[in-house]
Amino acid sequence: MDGTVLVADDDRTIRTVLTQALTRAGCKVHATSSLTTLMRWVGEGKGDVVISDVMMPDGNGLEMLPKISEDRPGLPVIVISAQNTIMTAIQAAEAEAYDYLPKPFDLPDLMKRTAKALELKGHNRVPLPEDGRPDELPLVGRTAIMQSLYRVVARVMNTDLPVLIWGESGTGKSLIAKAIHDFSDRRSLPFVTATAVDLQDLEGPARVLARVKGGTLLVDEIGDIPEELQARVVRMMDTPGEYAPRFLATSQSDLTAAMEAGHVRKDLYYRLSGATLNVPALRERVEDIPLLAEHFLVRGEKSGQSRRVLSEDAAEIFRTYSWPGNVRQLENAVRRLGLTSRAVEISAAEVEQVLGNQPELEPIRSAGDTEKLGASVARHLKRYFDLHGNMLPPPGLYQRILREVEIPLIEIALDATGGNQAKCADLLGINRNTLRKKITDLDIEVTRRRKLM
Repeated sequence: MDGTVLVADDDRTIRTVLTQALTRAGCKVHATSSLTTLMRWVGEGKGDVVISDVMMPDGNGLEMLPKISEDRPGLPVIVISAQNTIMTAIQAAEAEAYDYLPKPFDLPDLMKRTAKALELKGHNRVPLPEDGRPDELPLVGRTAIMQSLYRVVARVMNTDLPVLIWGESGTGKSLIAKAIHDFSDRRSLPFVTATAVDLQDLEGPARVLARVKGGTLLVDEIGDIPEELQARVVRMMDTPGEYAPRFLATSQSDLTAAMEAGHVRKDLYYRLSGATLNVPALRERVEDIPLLAEHFLVRGEKSGQSRRVLSEDAAEIFRTYSWPGNVRQLENAVRRLGLTSRAVEISAAEVEQVLGNQPELEPIRSAGDTEKLGASVARHLKRYFDLHGNMLPPPGLYQRILREVEIPLIEIALDATGGNQAKCADLLGINRNTLRKKITDLDIEVTRRRKLM
């Protein structure tokens, strides 16, 4: 690589790692923990690429993008952030950052993106719109599967492609559809949801199109609409009138299988599947459950409820419950606990009481008991690819998948051996020094429940 990279991050370790890696790759590097210093460098004409964190001691990196674009049109900015929500991905895409990576990022992946940015320095951006839109969305998740979903949402947001959003009831399909509209170029136009009832009579489609007026039309649960009404949706998409809307659709079932079974018209399926978003069930992103619970408790506190937190035992019950109603069921349970809990810390007994009368699928812990590891990995990888619709996942997939497997493997092995790294290395069949290096490189927590040997 040839060029100068400006790095802004308040984490000294990240600055050091990036400086060393970029220098070894042939770049000149200026690193700082201050956005003020970064903006001074940009104003002075320094740098061919910027790598910036979002949350900095003296400001927000995303809010600097319009100023960078004004001072240095075409200067590529790669945003990295530990604030791994859909808002960050959308705002980064909207402000037309050159690229966005959630923390912890894969270093080889970031290096490849930096190299590409150095080759394509003429990337144009527009300022982040200031129109008073909501500052948060109830779409929370730090797991890899949710980060992939955020990326695809940000990528399709300002296209005119129809988008098919499918997933189980309560996963947040309608929220994602509304987010696509609210953060798109059509946000000032109407967002209209149409169901089978709206399409029943002959004039129904015309009335729906008159309401949407070139905004966004969401056809809710398209797989449940009778075939006769599906034909009306096809005609709406083919002849939308003077003000053509953007078409979105949701479905609880996989429309590919429904089409093959003859329940969904092929012409409708092919028109709707310009891009496909597969929203994962909550039991497929178990590590997000405590984060979501905390999010709903904080929201309750903002609306006037007393402060509440989950005890460790309560959080464990939340993680092992299967949540057939997904995020909607979780939110309702947390809201009830926030109102009825007698102490600041919600106990396991209170959680068991709330969940005791609710339906449960097969417990998460036993869901894979009869499934071979290879089959389980293949199933999750297929869902990961499906999330990207007609697009390929970001480069560097091999190392990301290895990291996803290595981290829990080492953590569980350390727990099983009581934190004894010599025993753990022997169990894994690797050298003790190799284990130590992996613990450091993978940033594995070893102080909370284990003791360094």
